[in-house]
Order: sequence, then structure tokens, then C-alpha cells
Amino acid sequence: MNVSRNVVRGRTFWPDRPALIFEGRTISYRDLDQDSNRVANALRGLGIGRGDRVAIYLPNIPEFATVYLAILKAGAIAVSINAIFKMSEVEFILNDAGARLLFTVGDLAANLVGLSASTLERTILCDAAASPEALAPLMAKASAEFRPAEMEASDPAVLLYTSGTTGIPKGATLSHGNVVSNTWSVVHHAGFRQDDRLLLFLPLFHVFGQNFILNAGLLAGATIVLHRRFAPHAVLKSIAQDRPTMFFAVPTIYLALLGMELPPETMKSIRYWFSAAATMPQEVSRRWTERFGPPIHEGYGLTETSPFAAYNHDFQHKFGSVGTAVENFELRIVDDSDQEVPIGSLGEIAIKGPGVMLGYWGRSQDTAAAIKNGWFHSGDIGTMDEQGYVFIVDRVKDMINRSGFKVWPSEVEQLLYRHHAVKEVAVYGVPDAESGEAVAAAIVVRPGQSPTQEQIIQYCRSQLAVYKAPGRVDFVKELPKSTTGKILKRVLRAQASPLG
Repeated sequence: MNVSRNVVRGRTFWPDRPALIFEGRTISYRDLDQDSNRVANALRGLGIGRGDRVAIYLPNIPEFATVYLAILKAGAIAVSINAIFKMSEVEFILNDAGARLLFTVGDLAANLVGLSASTLERTILCDAAASPEALAPLMAKASAEFRPAEMEASDPAVLLYTSGTTGIPKGATLSHGNVVSNTWSVVHHAGFRQDDRLLLFLPLFHVFGQNFILNAGLLAGATIVLHRRFAPHAVLKSIAQDRPTMFFAVPTIYLALLGMELPPETMKSIRYWFSAAATMPQEVSRRWTERFGPPIHEGYGLTETSPFAAYNHDFQHKFGSVGTAVENFELRIVDDSDQEVPIGSLGEIAIKGPGVMLGYWGRSQDTAAAIKNGWFHSGDIGTMDEQGYVFIVDRVKDMINRSGFKVWPSEVEQLLYRHHAVKEVAVYGVPDAESGEAVAAAIVVRPGQSPTQEQIIQYCRSQLAVYKAPGRVDFVKELPKSTTGKILKRVLRAQASPLG
């Protein structure tokens, strides 16, 4: 078993089919397999073998896929590093993973002057032509043939570091079995086809872009239309020129596109919409379907589950749900004592299945706290109906405790998205001398609208229990977001002053 066999299979059966399209450049399955073979041979020549960690600090460029596949072919472990990280953040991950090699580009290498990583032996630049530290001369001297290492299902394949929103980043260790089984589930449930073109602008260092789109797309024999990032006008131009058929994003991206008031024919090539990584506001989903037709399919999972764990099926779609467990997975809702709660009751979502990670790299205590009797505890609060459909309420860490009453931010956000003046919103807790925590809202206003704080608060008080209504409303130009488009409430909380 080896995750990289996807591209080997592609070269065998459809060598001339485009595997990647990037900024006018087309890379066939033959090219991608041979290029990754050359890098794998170069890695072997540098003494890299089974179990060694090799870091990838790259933006969304074709070389990411080439290097990633080569590392796995060599039997090594690919360590993905967020491309916006600076030196101290990169240094932490390199040391934590014990990485021997680092692949990067010149612009990012400039962030690493003075880097101190005890195990790092060499940095290889993917965009330099003749430098001794460049990838090109290493590939030029290497054979285009390579037999991928035979790996066990339990052998580690990748380390994907969690965002660290609740503490020190931890490396979720995904095995070859985790990734192979999970990408098969994606292809099966989402219906990937060989003639599909998958639009990929989400970061490749993240599990969504890496497994759900890239690896699953290669498994299906589809074509990946790769972008460096989500740049609306570039993506729209690509939709017109490259005719992608499948679109993958997070809720904030759908919201941004809705705000552009695009005519329906803009998206006519796309047959399938998918959203994950954050809860999709029902109002946003409804508006999208009214304008463009097909529903936005929702899935659910985490880095620690490879990520695909639940899917809202096309054959029985339930609006507002992230669906039921995908094949070979189980979901349950548990209380603080790890006991399953009654149908419809709130609790933490626990996940069991072949995509659950091996553990956190080098952190046995954190692993034991997260995985209990084979069940991964997600930190997400939700409910389950009688058919097993899960409805996410919020993150445990985002819950606001106001004078002993629980306030789930997503409930308040769902209401605010129905307000005519609200374009985008984040609700979060701030310290309060009297109630412990108070409810605050940061709002991006629609053009031409100018609501007051009092109007927003009264709107919420008229439709929710009074304790759930914001005590403060801040109107902002934009909300802080991660590279995947998630709203960073931790940033809002850190910037907020106490309410009382």
C-alpha cells in the first residue's frame, strides 16, 4: 500500500490525461509520475528512506504535488507546513517533527534566515534553476523510473499540524491506510469521475486541499485545476476558461461570491458544490441554491480524521445538517462522562473509523486525551436525529458562558445572517465583570447599509432569549481569517477589551 500509487495508476491507464492545470501549464499523469519518480530517486540519493520526515513549505504550485508524491514513494513521511508561517513557527514544526530535509521556494526561504533546526540537513529550493540547493539539477540527474515503497496500512504517511488555536500545534499523524481509505470514501460519496475537473484553491498544506481534493482527484483519474489561492477574479476567469465541474470551498468563500452578484450562467460548467471546514450558515446556503441551482453539499471531519467522516447525501439531503457517517465510520454524541446522549440532545461529536489518525506525533498524553477506546473526540458540539444525521451547534471552545447560561455563537450568527444589513458576522465571548462572559458580535455591513449597534442588539433581543443577544456590536471592514477561510475568533477574543 502507498498513497502515491494513485498517480502510478493514472500514468498506466491514461498517461496523456491532464493531472494538473496551473496558470496555463498542463501536466499529464505521465509527467507527474515521472517527475515525482525523479524526486524520489533524488531523495534516496540523499539518504532519505522509510520513516524519515521531509518537510514541505510551499505555496499551491505543481511542485507541491511532485514533492509530496515523491516523499511518499520513498517511504518517508511528508510534513506539511503552512505557507504563511514565519521562521519561529516553521522552526517549531521542523524540530517537533525531526525533519531532515525541507522543500521550499526562494520567497519563503527568505523567512528562514537564522533558522535553527537541530535535525535539518538540507533546504532544497523548488524555484531555482542552477543553485546547488535547487531541485532542478537533482531531478536532472535522477531516473524517471521508481517503484514506490511497499508500506503497511499502519505506517505513517503525513504529519499535518493542527492550527494551534487552543495551544501548541500538534502533528496529526495520518497513515497510508488513513489516507487511502478516506480518499476512496470521498470519490465514492461525492461521485468524482474521470472526466471531472476539480477546482483547487484551498491550501495544499491543509487536509481539505491535500486529501479531499488532490489525493481523491488523483484516485479518480480526474484533473486538478490548481490555483495559488482564492482570488475571486482569477478563479472566475479560470471557471470560464478551464471549465471546472466541481467546486470546493469554505462558507466565507461562498459568501464572498454571493456578494459579487454574479449571474447564474457564470457557474454553468460546475455540476457539484461542496463546503466544509466550518458550519455553513443556512441563510447563505439558501441564497446560493436560489441563485445557482444545485445545493451546496456539506461534509464534516477534522485533520485528525483524514478528514472525511460525515456527508449530507444527494439521495437524502437534510438542509442544515452535515449528514451521516460515511461508510465504515461511526458517529455518536456523548456527554462529559463519555456516555451517549438521547436522540436530539446536545453533546460532543465522537468519531470512529479507518480515517482516525494514529495519534499526535510524539505526544502520547494528548493522543490519549483525544482518542478513547478508538473514538476520537472532536471538540464539536452537535445533535443527531433518528436517521443519524448530525447537526453541528458549535465548537466546545467557542461556547459562551453567560451567568451560567450557555450561548452557542452559531445560533446568534444564523439569526444575524438573516438581517438585511449583515454581510458577514462572527459572534464570540468577551470577559464581563458581572456575568463572567458577555456576547459580542463583529459585523461586516452590506454596501449602502448603516445599522446602529442598538438596532442590531434589539433585532436579536426580539427573536432570541435576552441572554443570547450581543451586549456589544463592532462594525468592521473585514473579519480575521485563516488561510483556509475560517474566521479566527481567537483573534477577535484577543483583541477585545472586557465589556464591564
